[in-house]
Amino acid sequence: MRQAVLYARVSSKDQEREGYSIPAQLKLLREYARTHDFELVREFVDVETAKTTGRKQFGEMVRFFRENPDCRIAIVEKTDRLYRNFRDCVTLEDLEVEIHLPKEGQVISKDAKSQAKLVHGIQVVIARNYIENLREEVRKGMREKAEQGIYPSRPPLGYQNNKLQHTIEVDPKKAPIARRMFQLYASGKYSLSTLRKTLLVEFGCALAKGYIDRLLKNPFYKGQFIWEGKLYPGTHTPLVPAELFEQVQAVFRGHNKPKYRRREFAFGGLLHCAYDDCMVTAELKKARYIYYHCTGYRGRCELPYFREETLADRLSQVVKNIHIPDAVLTQLEKSLLTDKGRDEAIRKQQGERLQQRLTAVRRRLDQAYLDKLDGKITEEFWTRKSCEWQAEEQQILLAVQGLEHANPDRMLDAVRTLELANKAHSLYLAQPPAEKAKLLRVVLSNCAIDAASVYPTYRKPFDLIFLRARNEEWRARRDSNPRPSGS
Repeated sequence: MRQAVLYARVSSKDQEREGYSIPAQLKLLREYARTHDFELVREFVDVETAKTTGRKQFGEMVRFFRENPDCRIAIVEKTDRLYRNFRDCVTLEDLEVEIHLPKEGQVISKDAKSQAKLVHGIQVVIARNYIENLREEVRKGMREKAEQGIYPSRPPLGYQNNKLQHTIEVDPKKAPIARRMFQLYASGKYSLSTLRKTLLVEFGCALAKGYIDRLLKNPFYKGQFIWEGKLYPGTHTPLVPAELFEQVQAVFRGHNKPKYRRREFAFGGLLHCAYDDCMVTAELKKARYIYYHCTGYRGRCELPYFREETLADRLSQVVKNIHIPDAVLTQLEKSLLTDKGRDEAIRKQQGERLQQRLTAVRRRLDQAYLDKLDGKITEEFWTRKSCEWQAEEQQILLAVQGLEHANPDRMLDAVRTLELANKAHSLYLAQPPAEKAKLLRVVLSNCAIDAASVYPTYRKPFDLIFLRARNEEWRARRDSNPRPSGS
């Protein structure tokens, strides 16, 4: 009988949903071990809450595998219960741990087929996408708070957060500094440097010039605020009149002359030189040819001049390296749609059970009220039980509301990401240089170039797709050009 360990994990949000709880996972995993004749030697359980982050038990499991070479089997419900990033996957691969995923019907080991490893690798990408989705949910909540006129972050100088009432109020100690700052700069007689010195003399408050610049341009002081690029009317008390704020902006416009670029180049700002880490800039030659070259800020280097057409052809390999073949895409989409259907069925089943509980609680309330009117129960008994049942009714209604607001777009976003990786190269080849650059900015966070090669740094989750493509060798070819030693 082979030895195995099981690993279970939930977050505080998962625990609210029946079917994701620790007891449910342990029951499934123990039954799987029993039916497959595994001897469970350890159980590792991580419970993540809003106050406690990290996965201590996952680290303990890794330590256990390192200290016990005879045990090399881990049983986990599904991929997103085990991995939070690609590093976790690589750690277990290096230890040659055999992963059993009962809900996904997969066994991943060093002897598994390359296709199974590929699918598993993409599942890791999807798990990471789910974590990013949770972060987006937090941002959504902050956006809703902004829609209500409440600034969802720390206010600027002159204001303070009221943690008890969850509001923003004027700070009586620092509000005079902010008002004085606006009054002085609106006169047009002060630069940021002289304003900084004046505030230091009058209030003993040393503020950086850049900080003062941001404060003077912040509409928060006139009763508005900017959140995610959108201007909202605030519920907080303005510190300066709108007329004074606009006068300050007029002074700024008078002190700063606008700068204009004569021409926008498609790949401008996208690349840097692999030899000296300077930016790659562009210039127009003979009023028709565009050449890209190193800025030479650190002196002359070996990077040659590139015609825009030549550079566009070389950059096509960047999107070609994240291509997912059609057959693999079809299999992954089918797997995702299956998961979506299973989640919807579970959510529907949970909703039906909640409705049954709600009906039963309300029936008990109605019957008890009739018993009270008929004198069958005392007033004290009715008051106590009705409070308990009403509290239970509210809990059930909150659970129903949580099911109704479950995010249905997670799988759709994952499918869109995979489809983009599948079509990126063909889309790139068919577009003009400006559109090609837009596509590159979607998948890249950075990119270096030398005389022979391109060295991309991909955004998430395209970096993980690229790694799986390279390691599983399902793209056309590898980059055979080594990075120069002097880069």
